[in-house]
Amino acid sequence: MNRLLFLLLLFITVAGPLATVSGQAVTDQQLALQYYNNRDFEKAAALFEKLFDEQPSLFNYTYLFQTYLELNETDKAEKLVKQQARRNPDEYRYIIDQGYVLMRDNQQSKATRLFEQAIKDLPANQRKTAELANAFMSRREYDYAARTYLKGRQQLAPAYTFGFELAMLYEIQGNFEKMTEEYLSLMETNPEMQLQIQSRLQNTLSTDPEGTKSEAIRATLLKNVQKSPDNVMLSEMMMWLSIQMKDFGTALIQARALDRRIDENGGRVFALGQLCVSNEDYATASDAFNYVIARSKDVPLVMQSKVELLNAEYQLATHRFPIDKTELLKLEEKFKNTIQETGRNPLVYPLMRSLAHLEAFYLNKPDEAKALLEELTGIAMQDRNFQAECKLELGDIMLFTGEPWEATLLYSQVDKAFKNDPLGHEARFRNGRLSFYIGEFEWARAQLDVLRAATSKLIANDAMALSLLISDNIEDDSSTVALGTYARADLLLYRNKPAEALLVLDSLLQAFPQHSIVDDALMLKAKIYTETGKFSEAEKIYTLIIGQYSDGIYGDDALYKLAQLYENQMGDKEKAMASYEELLVKFPGSLFTVDARKRFRALRGDQVN
Repeated sequence: MNRLLFLLLLFITVAGPLATVSGQAVTDQQLALQYYNNRDFEKAAALFEKLFDEQPSLFNYTYLFQTYLELNETDKAEKLVKQQARRNPDEYRYIIDQGYVLMRDNQQSKATRLFEQAIKDLPANQRKTAELANAFMSRREYDYAARTYLKGRQQLAPAYTFGFELAMLYEIQGNFEKMTEEYLSLMETNPEMQLQIQSRLQNTLSTDPEGTKSEAIRATLLKNVQKSPDNVMLSEMMMWLSIQMKDFGTALIQARALDRRIDENGGRVFALGQLCVSNEDYATASDAFNYVIARSKDVPLVMQSKVELLNAEYQLATHRFPIDKTELLKLEEKFKNTIQETGRNPLVYPLMRSLAHLEAFYLNKPDEAKALLEELTGIAMQDRNFQAECKLELGDIMLFTGEPWEATLLYSQVDKAFKNDPLGHEARFRNGRLSFYIGEFEWARAQLDVLRAATSKLIANDAMALSLLISDNIEDDSSTVALGTYARADLLLYRNKPAEALLVLDSLLQAFPQHSIVDDALMLKAKIYTETGKFSEAEKIYTLIIGQYSDGIYGDDALYKLAQLYENQMGDKEKAMASYEELLVKFPGSLFTVDARKRFRALRGDQVN
């Protein structure tokens, strides 16, 4: 017991003062940092001087040096950096810091001599080159950093060229042409780096709101392609960049050229066509699939291209307003001929489902559509997901033909079978939408709110939009008359009865002129006018929303749709540009700004072809 007590007292005697000293040191450092962050540099300097005398570490040096600069005490800063340089003669940071002090003291020529000498004395060593360049970059002397890397390249190439380092440096400087040239040089000597370089360029393009980076990269690539037209990798990079910029027309030009040059038998062009469909560029997709059908010797690929071509033509026909029924009847005939030619096999199952949708929603043949879907559900026994998709389509048709209870039964079956799957989420959304259509707003909102956390962003956004529509328009006394009228109009539009939907909306606007649902009703009217080819009427509605309701949630939406109306339906380039520009100025944080800027620049003729 006495021995244990003796050891405890000994530990307190020895460790106590050490703990106090250590605690004091930590406290001084924390206090010095607090003074520095609060810009109380006099007090920060006093403490960092004490800390540096006790321990001349890089941390204490850096803060003390910067504190002297903040106080404009360049003499002290110069003395400090020279002292540290003597302690660490092989570290470049102190030479560059010394030059930086001279520049702050208006001794530019002395600083220049110091920097030039550092580069001149640089040994043929990769690590030392990187250290000197980093020292220059830490003081934002980017030109000297670039010269350092180039000197290193001169001494170490071809073993090491500092290509990635220079590309990153040029990006920091905003010189995207030189950045691209560095990446292309790297790729020329190291073809296996193509994916890595694409990844780096993709990161660069992810922060390009004005499109300046993409245009510079594109111009540099184009110059190199023209200089070396037979370089496959350059053409691949040009195609890749066009896809990143969603310029699928240019991407298709490159894909066809590559296909002919290296005899790919249409595989690359087909894949691009599918990508165009997923990005709703149906015209370019059709061109891609027609190319494969005309040139490929791969029979299964040609057959698949015929199926995909019909799908693209269907999407194109149903997204072009006003919809031409004669064109759709011809398309129906093409569908039937292709299905007969190919036979009922998994390749054409999606085509059969699209045919059912075409017949039900556009050609007034719901019975034929239902029969086709029921047949599909029976023959696609091995594909549970596709069966579920057919059930959802059949539910949509039931809702279209005025059988909501049959529809909800089908939706619920899919929801139950695919509980935590995107298909189940889609089924639940459609059930929520159905509840909205028939006026069960609280139940609809409850289902939709659950979906706001769905894994599919599209489903989550749609669910949130409909949930907010319900929440914003249920009155304080829980009255739902106005909302119910709007839902009835929306259901009529879903059932392809635009004239009746317009009458209901007009009655809503007349009965509730001050209601919060007015801008929703106006947006729905503008949509109906656009889809029925009454573009002047749609223009008036969008202009009214922009003028009177721009502070609401549809201000940017109306401007964007008006610009699209001018561009795509009315062919008025000048008005489209003016609307896109107004959107960019009034709503810089809008979700539409990226596409609006791209469309504005394209209409102005900024793109390099």
